[in-house]
Amino acid sequence: MAMRMTAPFGGAVTQAFEIWSNWFENVGQIGFINIDLGRTEEPELERRILDEVGSYGRQIGRMSEALDVLIDQANLDRTKLSKAQIAALNDFREMVERVKRCKQP
Repeated sequence: MAMRMTAPFGGAVTQAFEIWSNWFENVGQIGFINIDLGRTEEPELERRILDEVGSYGRQIGRMSEALDVLIDQANLDRTKLSKAQIAALNDFREMVERVKRCKQP
């Protein structure tokens, strides 16, 4: 996407922005912050979701909190679960607790 700006004492500088824009897209990380959207068929939609909804971490955090509530309310009969299933639930709960501890000041 080209931006059209007029610099003081100059004309349109559209081409310079196109060059920098393409360079940043193809080179990768510049500086300390790197957001890799991965492979997606709709990168503009991904950017919009990140801007308007929240980062991937925030989205996963909210899903984890909601799933934690559902597990609490499910009253699962653990005698009908395999050891691997019980371990998965325990690992998930531990992960949620560790995230909560990280968020504490």
